[in-house]
Amino acid sequence: MSEVITSLQNKKIKFARTLRTRNKREKNGLTLLEGYRAISRSLECNMQFQTCFYSPPLFLGSNEMPLLAKIAETGAEVIQVSEGVLKKMAYRDRPEGIIAVAKTKQHTLAEIPIRENGLYIIAEAIEKPGNLGSILRSADAAAVDGVIVCDKCTDIYNPNVITASTGALFSVNIAEATSEETLQWLKDNNIITLAATPEAKEIYYKTTMTEKIAVIVGTEQHGLTDFWKKNADINVTIPMLGYIDSLNVATATTVILFEAARQRANSSLSQ
Repeated sequence: MSEVITSLQNKKIKFARTLRTRNKREKNGLTLLEGYRAISRSLECNMQFQTCFYSPPLFLGSNEMPLLAKIAETGAEVIQVSEGVLKKMAYRDRPEGIIAVAKTKQHTLAEIPIRENGLYIIAEAIEKPGNLGSILRSADAAAVDGVIVCDKCTDIYNPNVITASTGALFSVNIAEATSEETLQWLKDNNIITLAATPEAKEIYYKTTMTEKIAVIVGTEQHGLTDFWKKNADINVTIPMLGYIDSLNVATATTVILFEAARQRANSSLSQ
């Protein structure tokens, strides 16, 4: 059995900790995955692992060691570290005892499937990693066919995106592109665009969402830019019944997605 690493000055530990910053992730094409759920789901979705660090005193159950064995079978290096070292490596306040270094992927529009009644999300310039992760989680839950991140402000491999998505980052078809590239893709594939904006007159649940459609959502602070408001086929709003005049972008996305899912379920039952 290899020696347990107890020093933060270890070369592999120091390198892994650099991946907490975006520029290091993008420069090296690597990211950090943290926790059993995110790591197991990424493994199921064929992410390639470079290194995996673990500390048994922080495990939450008995599934971690079999997972580590599977990771080792892929050829990744599996390294035991002390509890203190893993806590210093972790993003979370309460780490689960397992952190992996994995290779990131390039995500292009060509990877998004075109389906007859496909449901898509266009997320423009989402700033907060937690919101982007939550959008991906909702996309998976609503069986969305693809998520396109336009004019990105946050790195999709930010560990907080991965954590908030509960691993959905690896199960959802995702692409990164400019707004102009995305609009052309939508036109080329005859996808109806539905922009969510508080200024719209049309209420979201009165809009038909059973056809091939893309829901467009914007930044947390300013909402959608004029580019999407002007170029969308339909602008819709979610009625606000209290004092607050808008919803968190991830919440708004979820509300609209599940209305689309409801309509589609009803449509298929009536056929």
